[in-house]
Amino acid sequence: MNATDRTPADLLRSALAADPGRPLVTFYDDATGERVELSVATLANWVAKTANLLQGDLAAEPGDRLALLLPAHWQTAVWLLACSSTGVVADLGGDPAGADLVVSGPDTLDAARACPGERVALALRPLGGRFPQPPQGFTDYAVEVPGQGDRFAPYAPVDPDAPALRVDGTELTAAQVVERARADAARRGLGPGSRLLSGLPYDTWEGVSAGLFAPLAGGGSVVLCRHLDRLGAEGLDKRRESERVTALAV
Repeated sequence: MNATDRTPADLLRSALAADPGRPLVTFYDDATGERVELSVATLANWVAKTANLLQGDLAAEPGDRLALLLPAHWQTAVWLLACSSTGVVADLGGDPAGADLVVSGPDTLDAARACPGERVALALRPLGGRFPQPPQGFTDYAVEVPGQGDRFAPYAPVDPDAPALRVDGTELTAAQVVERARADAARRGLGPGSRLLSGLPYDTWEGVSAGLFAPLAGGGSVVLCRHLDRLGAEGLDKRRESERVTALAV
């Protein structure tokens, strides 16, 4: 990563320039058996499309607040980086009633309806599948995102010192997210080629750092596991071996 990177979106751009083909996020859902591996280039493409959806179709502007009601999931990582790309403040588990827009999984749709602005729903089905029946009052992410552009350019430069992320009741600027992520990467010994397996939820800084920001800042990758408790000790050992895991956060 470059020392001049000051936003999570900057970190992703540097990773893309350095080695677009390497794995960045490997996602497991141990309740369904799903496994998805995204290279830097694939994740960056999803981020670009989502940022174009945010800025274009949803008319989100820098400083707008987005209540992000999603679990630890590869699509949540996409939304976090898309928010960073547009200057939108990602409020993890935030109150939809006080947000400008909301992004919800299938289990939080009722709560998400309190948002007075745009509402986006994710089915969180394997391979990014859509809802069998679109939820009323919501944009189905899986329907709208494929047609978005593969390249993204913000209408205005993103300010690294502006609010970017709210988690654990703490608001962080983009630059603070990067600074913390770099410190966490150093503490965990993450560097190029490292593989951190995280079973932590995205509702704390520790979880979102281990599950995305620290591996990205360190030049490594993350094995992001949902419902890891269903795997068992023996299964976890096998996954650590098969995924060449070098660090653990559970």
